[in-house]
Amino acid sequence: MAHTWTTRSETEQDVLAIREVNLGAFPTPLEADLVEALRADPAWLPGLSIVAEDTGGTVAGYALLTRCHVGDAPALALGPCAVLSRCQKRGAGSAAIRAGLEAARAMGENLVLVLGHPEYYPRFGFARASAYGIRPSFEVPDEAMMALVFDDALQVPSGTIVYPEPFGV
Repeated sequence: MAHTWTTRSETEQDVLAIREVNLGAFPTPLEADLVEALRADPAWLPGLSIVAEDTGGTVAGYALLTRCHVGDAPALALGPCAVLSRCQKRGAGSAAIRAGLEAARAMGENLVLVLGHPEYYPRFGFARASAYGIRPSFEVPDEAMMALVFDDALQVPSGTIVYPEPFGV
C-alpha cells in the first residue's frame, strides 16, 4: 500500500510532536533534547527543520539540517532524522530528508554531512566524506561519515567537521 506524505517546515505547533517522534525513535532522550538545544543555537536555520505528515495531519517523520563547518567553510549537518515506529519503512523519513535536502539546495547550500547508516543514506546521494578529505573530530567507521555535494563544480572544503555546540563534540 503506497503512503502519501506531506512535507513542510516545522511550525511552533509541531514542537511537541517532533519531540515525541524523536523520543519514540531512539532509546534515550538525547536526540529529542538535541533538537531542542539546537532550536536555541545560532546553528538553527529557519526552514530546515522538516516534518512529514500523514493524510490525517499526524507528524510521522522528521529531519533536521543545521549549520556546521568544515574547517572555516559553512556546511550543513543532517540529523537527527526520526520516524514514529508505527510508520517506519513507509517512506516518511525519506520524504522528510528529501524535502530538507531540496530546501537546503534552494537556499544555496552545497555540502551536507551525515553520520549514519551506510546502507541508508547513499539513496539520497551521500558518499564517504573521506573521499572529499572531510573527517569528524572523533572516531567513527569511515563508511558511516558521509557527505552530499549538490554541485561538484563548486569547491568542496576539506578538513575537520566542526559541529554546533549542542552536539557536544
